[in-house]
Amino acid sequence: MRVFAVMPDDTTIHDLQVPTPNAEGKQVLLAVVRAGVCHTDTHLRAGGYDLGSRGTMSMKERGIEYPMVLGHEVVGIVEKVGDEVESVRVGDVRLIYPWIGCGACRQCREGHDNRCAAGQNLGVARHGGYAESILVPDEKYLVDIEGLEPSWAATLACSGLTAYSAVDRILPLDPNEPVVVFGAGGLGLTAIAILRSLGHLNICAVDVVERNLAAARDMGASSTFDSGAGDAGDLHRAVGGPAGAVIDFVNNGATATSAFEVLAKGGIMVQVGLFGGEVTVPTALLALRMIRIEGSFVGTLTQMQALVRLAQSGGLPTIPVIERPLSAAEISGALDDLTAGGVAGRIVLTS
Repeated sequence: MRVFAVMPDDTTIHDLQVPTPNAEGKQVLLAVVRAGVCHTDTHLRAGGYDLGSRGTMSMKERGIEYPMVLGHEVVGIVEKVGDEVESVRVGDVRLIYPWIGCGACRQCREGHDNRCAAGQNLGVARHGGYAESILVPDEKYLVDIEGLEPSWAATLACSGLTAYSAVDRILPLDPNEPVVVFGAGGLGLTAIAILRSLGHLNICAVDVVERNLAAARDMGASSTFDSGAGDAGDLHRAVGGPAGAVIDFVNNGATATSAFEVLAKGGIMVQVGLFGGEVTVPTALLALRMIRIEGSFVGTLTQMQALVRLAQSGGLPTIPVIERPLSAAEISGALDDLTAGGVAGRIVLTS
């Protein structure tokens, strides 16, 4: 089968032929019809993550094998099933939960695959969706998306799930208590849509691109703030006072600092983005203001199933989706566009 892969120390997307895997046991092989492009893929193509003064977290040093086939927001059509598969059949269209754990540790046994220290995530540790086909190790990771547009549905596996999980960490709040969302790309827009669908009214979106801020207003943000044109005092005025919660989908030194400063006493700061850097937090203020800081990485299979049900109910506005064909050149261009910033919504590759 044809795959589009990255090599170590090489940002080129390579068009390769590899053997098509066979589905055995509870495994399912799906033909890829949609593959979303995520900021995480830009870091994986670059070879690691910026850790500020600690340097770079190298994917090679973590034992990730190359060639690496990226792509973890995948909708596919079932091609082959193993002899133990019961819940799907050839021809079914399914969204794939890609954040797969080892299956044996306490976190996996409790349904928190995304917390597994030995994760087998599709598009990272296992071949992902930038390919003709993808092998899923267990049918339980497939979710029926009947009634949903496939390109938008693909985004629910990462940007949707990541936003849903982050929102889950800050609610319940009074609907009028300010919530600030840093970053109005695909994830931030989805978080705003989810907050609105769950009845939250006071949402301030922060970005440096007016097109993204306009999209945030369309998704239901009650206010917006251009962080490139104002300081912390201006942000406080835009928010209308201290915020009960902040979700940071950028999470670099500048946004994390602003997030800490804008929080109310007893507020929660959820750090999601992987843009990298570091932040200095006054330890006394952390205690005196009783601020809670949490990291959030994607979400659980149960949360993705709940998110799909919310989408199927019609209660979740769709984010802007830009469709492009699945090819080495288009993958490379999409990753370049995300790295440069300013993509309004989510890029989804189609085959």
